[in-house]
Amino acid sequence: MVMVGHSKRLAQPLTPRQKRGMAISLVVVLLAVLGATVYAVVNQNSGSFGASHDGCVNLTVASSLGGALIHQCGSAARTFCRHAQTHTDTLSLQARPQCVLAGFPPARASG
Repeated sequence: MVMVGHSKRLAQPLTPRQKRGMAISLVVVLLAVLGATVYAVVNQNSGSFGASHDGCVNLTVASSLGGALIHQCGSAARTFCRHAQTHTDTLSLQARPQCVLAGFPPARASG
């Protein structure tokens, strides 16, 4: 397909109106990217469940596909925290502070 006059149009400088339109578009795109970045940074730890509290443990951990969210409540959270307090793997060590926030502190050793 032959585009008649195409090279001539490409060789002409932009008009002031076109330059202004491109500048405004660039500013809008940059503000959108900046806004999305700020939102992502501010909300990075909130997840869809929020912080661990009131018998619910919420924990974001590394997984084979990026990050994984662990969410346990009630007896499942109690069992999860009991396991975390008695093991020394990476997940257990990361879970301990969240268990305390959820209301499942380490069991005291009987002596």
